[in-house]
Amino acid sequence: MANVVDIVTDLVNPILDELTFELVDIEYVKEGKNWFLRVFIDKEGGIDINECALVSEKLGEKLDTIEPDPIPQAYFLEVSSPGAERPLKKEADYEQAIGEYINISFYQAVNGEKQYQGFLEKLDKETLTLRVKIKTQEKTMEFERKNIAKARLAIQF
Repeated sequence: MANVVDIVTDLVNPILDELTFELVDIEYVKEGKNWFLRVFIDKEGGIDINECALVSEKLGEKLDTIEPDPIPQAYFLEVSSPGAERPLKKEADYEQAIGEYINISFYQAVNGEKQYQGFLEKLDKETLTLRVKIKTQEKTMEFERKNIAKARLAIQF
């Protein structure tokens, strides 16, 4: 599966560079009996459905020309925006999220919790600092980045 993601990354990056779009993430997953190749893209100001369709068309054409076929089984190609709760994958994603409300989840519970939400205050190579609200009190907490399984922007209610 990693090989499929690598191949698709190499194919889609030139398309996105030409259009000045950003690759956010690629996933190749089986859900039920169907396979899905999902490509998440973005740009300054957000991506619209027509731009997703354009990238889907161009990427689909490229995928159809590769011999041998890198994805021999049938699959659904989906190109979309990462949405309001965009994942934080690259270092630049984290840097752009400073001051934003985010959700982080851990490989193992930290202080009895598997996830926290709060404002990203600062980060460095080893740690990430969140300002969280626990019951009625705000608290600043520092987490080791190596323990973070996933991070994404979050919507505050």
